[in-house]
Amino acid sequence: MTTVREIFDSMAYGPAPEGHAEALAWIAGHQGRFGHWINGAFTVPGAVFETRNPATGKVLAEVSQGSGDDVASAVAAARAAQGKWAKAGGAARARVLYALARLVQKHSRLFAVLETLDNGKPIREARDIDIPLVARHFYYHAGLAQLLGNEHPGLSPLGVCGAVIPWNFPLLMLAWKVAPALAAGNTVVLKPAEYTPLTALLFAEISREAGLPKGVLNIVTGDGDTGAALVSAEVDKIAFTGSTSVGRMIRAATAGSGKALTLELGGKSPYIVFDDADIDSAVEGLVDAIWFNGGQVCCAGSRLLVQEGIADRFHAKLKRRMDGLRMGDPLDKCIDVGAIVDPVQLATIRGMVEGSDGEIYHAACAVPEGCFYPPTLITGLHAASRLMQEEIFGPVLVSMTFRTPGEAVELANNTRYGLAASIWTENVNLALDMAPKVKAGVVWVNATNLFDAAAGFGGVRESGFGREGGWEGLMAYLKPAGKAKVLAAPKAVATPESAVVEGIDRTAKLYIGGKQARPDGGYSKAVWSAKGKLLGHVGLGNRKDVRNAVEAAHAAKGWGKATGHNKAQILYYIGENLSARAGEFAARIKDLTGRDGAAEVEAAVNRLLTHAAWADKYDGSVKQVPMRAVALAMNEPVGVIGALCPDEMPLLGFVSIMAPAVAMGNTCVLVPSEVAPLSATDFYQVLDTSDLPAGVVNIVTGSHKELAKPLAGHLDVDAVWSFSSTSLSAQIETEAAGNLKRTWVNHGRARDWMGAAGEGREFLSHATAIKTIWVPYGE
Repeated sequence: MTTVREIFDSMAYGPAPEGHAEALAWIAGHQGRFGHWINGAFTVPGAVFETRNPATGKVLAEVSQGSGDDVASAVAAARAAQGKWAKAGGAARARVLYALARLVQKHSRLFAVLETLDNGKPIREARDIDIPLVARHFYYHAGLAQLLGNEHPGLSPLGVCGAVIPWNFPLLMLAWKVAPALAAGNTVVLKPAEYTPLTALLFAEISREAGLPKGVLNIVTGDGDTGAALVSAEVDKIAFTGSTSVGRMIRAATAGSGKALTLELGGKSPYIVFDDADIDSAVEGLVDAIWFNGGQVCCAGSRLLVQEGIADRFHAKLKRRMDGLRMGDPLDKCIDVGAIVDPVQLATIRGMVEGSDGEIYHAACAVPEGCFYPPTLITGLHAASRLMQEEIFGPVLVSMTFRTPGEAVELANNTRYGLAASIWTENVNLALDMAPKVKAGVVWVNATNLFDAAAGFGGVRESGFGREGGWEGLMAYLKPAGKAKVLAAPKAVATPESAVVEGIDRTAKLYIGGKQARPDGGYSKAVWSAKGKLLGHVGLGNRKDVRNAVEAAHAAKGWGKATGHNKAQILYYIGENLSARAGEFAARIKDLTGRDGAAEVEAAVNRLLTHAAWADKYDGSVKQVPMRAVALAMNEPVGVIGALCPDEMPLLGFVSIMAPAVAMGNTCVLVPSEVAPLSATDFYQVLDTSDLPAGVVNIVTGSHKELAKPLAGHLDVDAVWSFSSTSLSAQIETEAAGNLKRTWVNHGRARDWMGAAGEGREFLSHATAIKTIWVPYGE
């Protein structure tokens, strides 16, 4: 027997196992077999599959395999309950969410143990991180529900929301989806991960004690086929967290359906350490960044970038720390690294590491038999190495060095992902200079893996779009109240039998990089007035013209760094110059449309001035997080926005799209009204005299149908908007799946461009991406 003296001499950790009898008793209370949770009760189990403890391989329970009929039943229950739940009001919903938060706290140990049994993560992580965050999300969203009606009037819930969540944070991901959906007045059908369904079923069961009405929350278990059935079901939104490859398939599957979509996908997050960093703190932070939850974290700091001068010392300290990590039974409170969720995932990790071209170091710690993989460091890689580019989703860290901050930014952004980043330096000026430059939705300064319900979490690029948490997360579950009318497509004036041709021939060219450019294809078409007068010719752009315009837009990326004041000044100047030529533009609109154009020109001037006013006033916010840290929500430009402008308002529609994009620091490629394009081509003369840098606005005229595909499919375009009267929404959303760019399409619905719907925060939010920057403070 080990003596007390020997324990103090060795300072070794003894076993501290957490009891699991209560969790097993709960499973046994259901005879170890679970149906789906539909309309407030468990269904009779049908075809089942096993869910196992990944640490031991033992079967925990049998869970039903959801079919298309099961999904349809759950959606029907959710649809039947949604209207009453929405009409209950924010205050009533807040009380239920508050009760759910309290119930999570009351059953916190049961949830934590069950999560560890089903997932394999250390009990310390489930107990101290996951479950408290679940309760926090329901508390926070109870408050949002209470305030929603007063703070954001004129909005209504989407309806029935489908949610598909992963296995790495089973209950926390449920909270991320369910809390905002319920707060907004939606009902939910959720499919938990095949490997980890148990805590979702426990949550559903206790939700009755919170007074949650039947049908408001439904859980359908199953594999990927069940998830696919939910995606194709008659729901109004899909919220998905998971791999980028599956997210791309969901984007394509929902294209043109009108379903709202948010995607929180994979990452290859950089962990940047400068030579002035507190090295010991950075090493400890790195342990949390990559070996938290066994590295099975979408935002894991799996890509270490360390400044060259300290690389050897940093790697040596890191290896010593790795050797001291403890692996074993996840229910042991002394364990640092638990099990990999499933043998399939373990095989994937092993295969990727064994195929590496770097120097592999495995931690010198005891590795239990079974579904475990040791903490691993791989050095000597180059930027194009597979493991520097691809998500491993395991306890594997890859490393490179850099020399200058500029090189660090280049390496950090040399990825298709953009979920999170950590920056370690004692120089706050350097940290805050780096944070905006790194392409990521979340940046931690001298910290890692800080999360809170008040602070939005989500990515850019192929890490998805949309935010979880904060008001910004709630907005993804709401829509403007009322229903838009079907868009009636205006028709271009046909070539008259007897043409009226006056004056010198005039052909409007494309506008690319601040210069007029002939269309690559060499084609143009005549534009006629309603009275048969030839107004001019307009070039017909093609995919090469789109390519040239996108290149010009990227060359003007310095616009995003301009101050809000500077952008405002230029927009005011554009409005001033348009006003000076109001009569000319009004006459043009009358020729093109047959109606008086004065009101449209005046509205266009006002829209420019409105967005000039917004340019330095669309502020971010400081989030009230419950820790010694500042979480800054910063509005960043999306990047390059491609847009198909409305046909029905040739000048006002064009300006209404251009102005918010430019005001928020984006560059754009605009396809003007197909039936009345000459107002837009006249407008580039205004741009030429208004000090707008070349390439910020590029205009490609032509067929919306022909230009939509190359614009939406272009991998260097960051977002595509379409208000075209041509039916293009499905095509644009399908093509956008290539690089998972953001889309905003009209689905054939009209918009009142002369009214409030033609401007405001909706446009500004689509023209920006929220970056959350965490800055801890204190000793």
